[in-house]
Amino acid sequence: MFNKIKENIEKVIKGKEEKIKILLTALLAQGHVLIEDVPGVGKTMLAKAIAKTFDLKFKRIQFTPDLLPTDLTGLYIYNKNSDNFTFKPGPIFTDVLLADEINRATPRTQSALLEAMEEKQVTIDGKSHKLSNLFFTIATQNPIESEGTFPLPEAQLDRFIIKLSMGYPDFNNEIEMLKSQEQTHPIEQLKPIINSEELNLHIKNTKLITISDSIFKYIVRITEATRNHPSVEIGASPRASIALMKMARAFAYLDSRDFVLPDDVKTVAPFVLTHRLILTIEAKIKREKKSDIIEEILDTVKVVE
Repeated sequence: MFNKIKENIEKVIKGKEEKIKILLTALLAQGHVLIEDVPGVGKTMLAKAIAKTFDLKFKRIQFTPDLLPTDLTGLYIYNKNSDNFTFKPGPIFTDVLLADEINRATPRTQSALLEAMEEKQVTIDGKSHKLSNLFFTIATQNPIESEGTFPLPEAQLDRFIIKLSMGYPDFNNEIEMLKSQEQTHPIEQLKPIINSEELNLHIKNTKLITISDSIFKYIVRITEATRNHPSVEIGASPRASIALMKMARAFAYLDSRDFVLPDDVKTVAPFVLTHRLILTIEAKIKREKKSDIIEEILDTVKVVE
C-alpha cells in the first residue's frame, strides 16, 4: 500500500522518497508537520498531493500580518431573516490544512491553531466546534526572509510532531519534473489511492503495533540525553517522548512490521527532536547545529534490554 501511495505522490514530487515517507508517518501518527524551506521547492504541491491521494478535503490559507483568528476559524454572522446568529465555518474546517508562511501571522492568529492542532476543535464565542477526526496541518515557513515575521513560540513549535525541509531536487529529478509539467501539471491528473475510511483503519491499526520495554526505555534515554547535553539549555519535553513513540510506531507500520525496532526510533528522531531544543548562549555563539547534537546523542545512547 505504501508503495502505491508513494508512487502516486512521486508523480508530483520527484526524488523525495524519504521526506514523503516521513510525512506519511506523521499522518498515521496523527501529528502535524512544519516544513521550513525556501519558496518553490514543492511544499504546497506536496500537501495537495497527499490530500488527493487519500481523497481528503484540502484548504490552503496564506498567513499574513493582517489575518485575524476568525479568518481561520470562522465566526458567527447575524442572519436578518431568522433573527439569530449563524456560524460560518472558516478554512480550518477541512481534512488537510496548508498554513502557508505561518510565521507571517501575528501571535494571536498563530495561537488560533493551537486548540485545533491539540484537541481537534475550535471554540468560538464560548461554543466548541469539532473538526474532522483526520484534521492534519501542514504549516510552512520561509527561513530566508525574517522581516515582518513573528517567530513561532516554543509552545507552538512543540505542537508539531515533526519539522522537515524539502531541499532542492537533484539534477536528474529536476529534469524529470520539467518533463512532467511540459503540457499540464501532474497534480491535475492525480487519482485517489485509498479513501478516508481506509486511512482511518490504517491509523487504528498503527496503534496496535507492539513496543517492547527496551524501546520505551530507549526513547526516554534519548529525550533525557537532550535535557542533560551541555549545549542544550532546554531539552525535549515529555510531549517529545510521546511524539517519538508515535512516529516510531507508525514508521514500523509503513514497513509492514507489527513491532518497533531501535532503528525506527533512530530514523524518526532527528525530525521529531531537532526543532524542540533550545541551545545555550555559548552554543549559539559557536554556531552549533541542533541536528549535530541529535546525531551525537543517537550515536551515544544505546539500547539496553
